[in-house]
Amino acid sequence: MMQPELLMLDEPSMGLAPLLVNEVFDLIGEIKGEGIPILLVEQNARKALQIADYAYVLDRGTIVREGPAAQLRQDPQILASYLG
Repeated sequence: MMQPELLMLDEPSMGLAPLLVNEVFDLIGEIKGEGIPILLVEQNARKALQIADYAYVLDRGTIVREGPAAQLRQDPQILASYLG
């Protein structure tokens, strides 16, 4: 199989039990580790920001924050609103 130029994932954890969510994100991490770029849309902000290099945080369709995921994980507003 050829290596994809981009993997797009839309809400891969929606409706899954927590154990399966962890497995899905482990697999996403493996794919990322292979150097495959990933575009991830995910409602689980904590998991998304743990795996992302760069992130956009949306509220009602509007970008309210963007930047390196490591910085967003420390942002007081993000912590209070999405990671509380």
